[in-house]
Amino acid sequence: MEHREPTVHLDRGFWSVTFALAIVAALSIYAWVVAPISGWLPEAANKAQQIDALFRFLAASGTALFVFVVGYLLYFAIAFRRRANDPPDALGVQIHDNNALEFWWTLIPTVFLVILVVFSIKIWAGIELGPNTGLTVEAIGHQWYFTFRYPQINGEVTNAMHLPVGQPVTLRLTSADVIHSFWVPGMRMKADMVPGLINTLHFTPTRVGRYQIICAEFCGTLHGEMDKQWFVVDPPVKYAAWYDAWQKKNSTASNALPVQSNARVAFGTGDAKIGKQLFSQKCTACHALGPFSQRIVGPGLLGVLHDPAHPNLVNGDKATRENVAEILQNGYKGDMGQMPNQTANALSNTDIANLVAYLNTLK
Repeated sequence: MEHREPTVHLDRGFWSVTFALAIVAALSIYAWVVAPISGWLPEAANKAQQIDALFRFLAASGTALFVFVVGYLLYFAIAFRRRANDPPDALGVQIHDNNALEFWWTLIPTVFLVILVVFSIKIWAGIELGPNTGLTVEAIGHQWYFTFRYPQINGEVTNAMHLPVGQPVTLRLTSADVIHSFWVPGMRMKADMVPGLINTLHFTPTRVGRYQIICAEFCGTLHGEMDKQWFVVDPPVKYAAWYDAWQKKNSTASNALPVQSNARVAFGTGDAKIGKQLFSQKCTACHALGPFSQRIVGPGLLGVLHDPAHPNLVNGDKATRENVAEILQNGYKGDMGQMPNQTANALSNTDIANLVAYLNTLK
């Protein structure tokens, strides 16, 4: 005769506990929905509201899940505790092969994760892949401080990063030594600063004020000191006065951040020797002086203008001086990654002419 274990039914106590947990979970969700996050931490950029919405979603759903998990854990620990009159070899209630339960505990997390992925990618794409419009600024991490570079301001700006309210900004982030992490809680955005790599944030400052910049990646013995600088959002007139003052202050410094230009490059003025020096400074983190297949991040560039096996560049255009210059000016994004444009790489059109002249000697 087939042995069947007794059917287990969920009693009134279980449903009473479920009802109580549902009320607590609903109240916790409501609390996160109405929580005045912007009152606790002002929103300094247009992306902050979207990130706060994602945080509310995660906090509300996570709190509700915590309430049910802990609530059921306590209920089952009490309801199915060992009784004084149970025999020593007694087993607890054995429940298995519940198809309906297995269906729901698979479907609900799957739906939740799909919503979370769509929500997150939409916000991420707006921050990382937005158009390169408005003002472009470069932030550089050092042990143990940040510096900032602006178009037409020579040298580097120290102490604080100033931006005009209401103007779209493309912020390029990199490091001069070790890995740092650039974090402005008021912006709700954070990105790693990696030597040889440029990360990009797109946003628009929306609230005038001073907001703390923090390094969120341990970077050495004085890492804790990298919270003394400020992200300052100014009214346009005040920003213009600050910008003009730094232009005058740094008028004798070098290395201004070039303005991106689609102007024709004068290849005849290119100097291969200078281009070789530029290549070692700007390009070797991502490109090897080897064949096309010798990749670091991008392809090897040995013979890039003279390789019959690879007559096209990574964007599909013919390997000509003009098309190489076009990539150096405007950048490239594709299967191999992202090639920063001339603004992010701090290249003038003269620099590009020198680099192309050097690349043309590699055969």
